[in-house]
Amino acid sequence: MAKKRVAASPEFYGGYAPGERFQAIPRPVAAIARDYPAGFAGLRHSHPRAQLLHPIRGSMLVLTPGGSWVVPPSQALWLPPGVEHEVHGRDPVSLRSIYVQPEACAGIRAECRLMAVTPLLGALLEEAARMPAEYDPEGRDGRVMQLMLDEVARMEALPLAVPMPRGEGMAGACRALLRDPGLGWGLDEVAAHSGMSRRGFTRAFRQEAGISFAQWRAQVRLRDAMARLRDGQPVTLVALDVGYDSPSAFSAAFRKAFGMRPSDAGRAPGAGG
Repeated sequence: MAKKRVAASPEFYGGYAPGERFQAIPRPVAAIARDYPAGFAGLRHSHPRAQLLHPIRGSMLVLTPGGSWVVPPSQALWLPPGVEHEVHGRDPVSLRSIYVQPEACAGIRAECRLMAVTPLLGALLEEAARMPAEYDPEGRDGRVMQLMLDEVARMEALPLAVPMPRGEGMAGACRALLRDPGLGWGLDEVAAHSGMSRRGFTRAFRQEAGISFAQWRAQVRLRDAMARLRDGQPVTLVALDVGYDSPSAFSAAFRKAFGMRPSDAGRAPGAGG
């Protein structure tokens, strides 16, 4: 059963809302550690600083106009300054996040990208979250922050983004499926929720997303499944939750996509998301 979404005000989300104190701190980097309840649903927003989001417990779904990412505890997502985004979580999430002034991230590629979190990067994020907001930029704390940015800059992007159509009707239907990959809508229902005919939806979706709707939905389901398996959830539960009729059908699709059995996902370093 899908969990109730917890709508959040800007005050609740703090650092997720534009204009909050994290944007105004007079330091190149601002770091936070924060916990969110199961079923939280973030507001769509942007902010002048870049942001790195790293959940240390639970997985997050991040939506932008150009794509979507599931971010598990082994990974982090980089968002350049000004990118509109919204953040959702099915389960409770413990987050480590940094906000970086544009001039301080000039050496980091200006694109949304998912990256693996190395032990060093994870430790630096934890240390940054413990620092005072107005740390000494010329001392040890400033060097820690700079090393953290150097680590972010050198990390390669993981090819796990799912494209988003830009038409508002299609994008709205896709957001519903991203929040609940097991939603039982057929193609006709998805087209209807998009305000289009089946044929018009199929043609427009391929033009905007670059892949067919069936391919897109399979990617969404399998990506969500990988994140859940890495969180330790049972294979059968995951298979049914993301919309497969049976564990065997899920296992076949998972093996074809990732080259491993679902039961091996939790032991595969760097996989998933």
